[in-house]
Amino acid sequence: MRAIVTRLLPDRRREKVLVSDWPEPAGPVGNQVKTRTLYSGITNGTERNDLVRGNYAHRDEQLPAGWGYQNVGRVIEAGPDVKTLRVGDLLYLSQDHTEYCVVPEDSLLVRLPPEIDPRQAALFGMASVATRSCRNADLRLGQTFLVVGAGFIGQMAAQIGTAMGARVTLCDIDEHRLDLARQIGAAEAAINSGGASWEKVKAAGPYHTVLDVAGVVGMEDKLLDVVEWGGTVLFIAGRFKVEYTFNLGQSKAITIKQNSHFTRDDLENLCRLVRRRLAQIGPLVQDVVPVAEAKRVYDTLRDEPSRLLGTVFDWQ
Repeated sequence: MRAIVTRLLPDRRREKVLVSDWPEPAGPVGNQVKTRTLYSGITNGTERNDLVRGNYAHRDEQLPAGWGYQNVGRVIEAGPDVKTLRVGDLLYLSQDHTEYCVVPEDSLLVRLPPEIDPRQAALFGMASVATRSCRNADLRLGQTFLVVGAGFIGQMAAQIGTAMGARVTLCDIDEHRLDLARQIGAAEAAINSGGASWEKVKAAGPYHTVLDVAGVVGMEDKLLDVVEWGGTVLFIAGRFKVEYTFNLGQSKAITIKQNSHFTRDDLENLCRLVRRRLAQIGPLVQDVVPVAEAKRVYDTLRDEPSRLLGTVFDWQ
């Protein structure tokens, strides 16, 4: 079976490549279904974390190993106890980059309606992280919401925050990504925060809620500084630790939150928003490439991550 796996190089660096001899899963049995993969999407932060030995990376002795959670496949077999799915259904699954998947029908998946482009659905995992972040923020109509980082998750969080009624500001140091957000209409303001320009971000506040998806080391005090009294700062994964000046948070009675992984309910709500065109994934799909090009794409992710946004592999 074909699969994309992370493995060690002789110099102890890591690479991620397509292999053809990965074990095919057994089954399906019980309430499991088996799918054949059509598309899979790179999870930029999670998969790069593994490539550079980040805070939740595989240990060297666990390699080679797969990792990913964005897979779109068609059901080709169903176990005897399956009740809600059938052969021919197109699914988004939270599964690795593998040619075949076997999962229970009640696992982290959603059946895709015909109106949704399956290539866009291959990025539903990262989009659901953004959905979970906005729901965790408990955004309300008219509240100010700062999203720090205009990568894929930040772009989607800005759109979903807007759909929830928040007044969204998106900031980044990459002007191209900010231009893309402006074209989509993802936020009320898109600010370049490079260098001394952080003061522009601060001047547009204070913010009821700040979501940091950039993960820049040492930014924590700046984030707390722009939050209003009683506000919230949310951090997502990719960090070994969070350090901030305690009195800065104490003086504002700030709430600090962390995100868990997305849920099936997040997936279903994201699907509803995309179907109604209240959230747009299409403009963020930067590349759809044959799965045979995996090594080239992952070398770019490891060494020049800012060059990638939404990348989808075509397995057909």
